[in-house]
Amino acid sequence: MRTEIRVTTNQAPPLVGHNVVTADRALAEAVLRHGSPEVLDDLVELGAQAGSAEAREHGQLANEHHPRLTPYDRYGNRIDEVVFHPSWHWLMERAVGHGLGAAPWVQQEAGAAHAHVRRAAGFMAWSHTEPGHGCPISMTYAAVPALRADEAIAKEWTPLLASTIYDPGVRRPADKRGALAGMGMTEKQGGSDVRANITRARPTSIEGTYTLHGHKWFTSAPMNDVFLVLAQAEGGVTCFVVPRVLPDGTRNQLDVVRLKDKLGNRSNASSELELDGTVALRLGDEGRGVRTIIEMVAATRLDCVLGSTGLMRRAVSEASWHAAHRSAFGSTLAAKPLMQNVLADLAVETEAATALALRLASAVDHLHDPHEAALRRIALPLAKFWVCKRTPAMVGEALECLGGNGYVEESVMPLLYREAPLNSVWEGSGNVNALDVLRALAREPEALDAWITEVGRARGGDVRLDRAIDDVLALLGSLLGDPALLEVGARRLAGRMAAVLQGSLLVRFGPPEVADVFCASRLGSSYDGTYGALAGGDLRAIVERTTPVI
Repeated sequence: MRTEIRVTTNQAPPLVGHNVVTADRALAEAVLRHGSPEVLDDLVELGAQAGSAEAREHGQLANEHHPRLTPYDRYGNRIDEVVFHPSWHWLMERAVGHGLGAAPWVQQEAGAAHAHVRRAAGFMAWSHTEPGHGCPISMTYAAVPALRADEAIAKEWTPLLASTIYDPGVRRPADKRGALAGMGMTEKQGGSDVRANITRARPTSIEGTYTLHGHKWFTSAPMNDVFLVLAQAEGGVTCFVVPRVLPDGTRNQLDVVRLKDKLGNRSNASSELELDGTVALRLGDEGRGVRTIIEMVAATRLDCVLGSTGLMRRAVSEASWHAAHRSAFGSTLAAKPLMQNVLADLAVETEAATALALRLASAVDHLHDPHEAALRRIALPLAKFWVCKRTPAMVGEALECLGGNGYVEESVMPLLYREAPLNSVWEGSGNVNALDVLRALAREPEALDAWITEVGRARGGDVRLDRAIDDVLALLGSLLGDPALLEVGARRLAGRMAAVLQGSLLVRFGPPEVADVFCASRLGSSYDGTYGALAGGDLRAIVERTTPVI
């Protein structure tokens, strides 16, 4: 007689019911360091929602049920609407409600301290639910500093973008309680080289108003209310504001050609747009489009770092949780020395990314300080290059910690793995950011001074860090001394500068066991990036520190 097994043993329970903010000690400590106890308290509710079973289910559903393009209504009218699953709207409503869109810019102007640190920590924590919907949230955040190029346009749109009310639907801005922003910068023939754009902007009889004619290769969230778009005007590449609905209530000419079939980020609708007579308002001067969007680029690059760090944290949380509850060969996986080595290595990577991400958010809160402004200029492309580049391998290693369980969709690890390369591609690939580091070094000497000053604050705290700082300066000198080698060595330089900056923050602020392992592994010349090859350190303490507690 066959006996059916209905109850499975030795399986880790689902990681739900924990507070994503307070359970992340590295994140909580960084918020206290760069913010205040009040800021941390304000994030507790968000953290609890992000770690709930309800949020986990909505995140999975939003990815299982992809957005669908509806070009025409039942009568044949062109509507170009995208239909999302209700779980998408559940996630968006809470992201906007927690002030993760453009709210910090208004809060900062009103005198609120640490507005960007609070938002950065919240963005990282909320991305645990599902990373795809973070794209329209990020673009909404990034649009406001660019809109400031025109006082009238900024006055019209900023209150809506900064609203904490999620109000989806294609309606006039005047009829909405909140709005979202999107961006259409790249084209088929140019990609990151936006100066190669061929979309034309033709002036109309109304001052500052143009019509756009061309094709946009990537425009995320085509259901958003307003878009920043680059096009060629008579004076060169220019930035434009394109509303989804015109003031008289008619829909602007935004034809959605198709939705992109992407590796990851599948809950989010990324589209190709045809522009043919699309009404647009000039933002800034003609020919100054790239300069107009510089602050937007800075904001989205910060979110790339935050998003990748959030992916790392979610991955290592799932891995350490599994290892703490799964037994093999007489003990839990977390008690096995080699698994401890892997988990500790992943945890150190995550702590270093967290320290750097929140340090950058703090710089945004203090851009009136010349050091903070110069540090952001150099550290953003460094962090964007390094943290986002490290994420795919790190998430892949975390997936492996779950074995076969990590390879099935229900574990959420495949979703994280598909998402992991995105932020390294978005807002400039690795090469673009490494070259931007060279640009900053060549054109803005205060940027290098800020890096030297920042890492120098940790000098004397660890001999390996001191040696690594000197090695970077020697490398920089050799590259600058031979222009033929400069571009070839850009990635090596960016990676070393980023790792040294991370090491300096951990030496100054991190737990000694984390700083020790980071300096011993990442700052040595023989480091090959293999996770789980640590030579020593208090690995058990590091793993316990990063394992969620419910």
